[in-house]
Amino acid sequence: MIEFGDFYQHIAKSPLSHWLDTLPAQISSWQRESLHGKFKQWFNAVEHLPALTPTQLDLQNGVCAALEQPLSAGQREGIENMLRNLMPWRKGPFSLYGIDIDTEWHSDWKWDRVLPHISPLVGRTILDVGCGSGYHMWRMVGAGAHLVVGIDPMQLFLCQFEAVRKLLGGDQRAHLLPLGIEQLPELAAFDTVFSMGVLYHRRSPLDHLYQLKNQLVHDGELVLETLVVEGDRHQVLVPGDRYAQMRNVYFIPSTEALKSWLEKCGFVDVKVADVCVTSTEEQRRTGWMTSESLADFLDPDDRRKTVEGYPAPLRAVLVARKP
Repeated sequence: MIEFGDFYQHIAKSPLSHWLDTLPAQISSWQRESLHGKFKQWFNAVEHLPALTPTQLDLQNGVCAALEQPLSAGQREGIENMLRNLMPWRKGPFSLYGIDIDTEWHSDWKWDRVLPHISPLVGRTILDVGCGSGYHMWRMVGAGAHLVVGIDPMQLFLCQFEAVRKLLGGDQRAHLLPLGIEQLPELAAFDTVFSMGVLYHRRSPLDHLYQLKNQLVHDGELVLETLVVEGDRHQVLVPGDRYAQMRNVYFIPSTEALKSWLEKCGFVDVKVADVCVTSTEEQRRTGWMTSESLADFLDPDDRRKTVEGYPAPLRAVLVARKP
């Protein structure tokens, strides 16, 4: 079973210490009652991985680990087989001891778009909401973060994160908890909160923005990345049953509407940092994620539309401050 005791110790003497009033009971309940049917299989893959400490670690330009004395072909094959037991790999890529995990998403491209527009992460305590496998968490560590806490209820992502952590020498600067944002108390303890690729999955987007705000210290920074549509501050797309084959997409605002939502929730200094069409080079099927991907979700006769006839995915990054 994945243990969280190191994280509890880490936060016990920090501004996050009051989280210990509720968190251990939540995790204990999760361990007793909520494990996925495949969790044991995924956890076994993590257990069978060797605990390696890289002699070369690069978290600034990617998530890359290597040894001065390379692994043998047999060792590399064994590790790759364990990692393939954790497919599909959606967020990455990772380069670990000669094994390149070519994930569905080029999350490094998103990071390169985000990083120039945010406050320096050196020494910061950071929350990454909907963090997936934790790729961006390691990049935050590489940018100098003191502590990065990711939350994501998908248990496969937790096992992927723990697999990568084990191969990075058990690094304790990042921790992933199997929780959703709605399970967090008002911690008001994070210097930066990231919510990337989450807002459009929320039935109540303003509630989500308030939840994010409640995790920030005063003068803390929100980094919000989400789907948007073109239009003025009154333009919001509410898709029908599916959007780009996703069932759980509720509201896709224009950037101006999204700015007004953030201001309504009390954020200040709201800036649109980047707007970018998602390409089939950035999100695609790979040998590590073999099911359908973006190319299958777009109209084959008009790539500017989804198969349902909505505008194709357009993503924006907004940065805002909690006063």
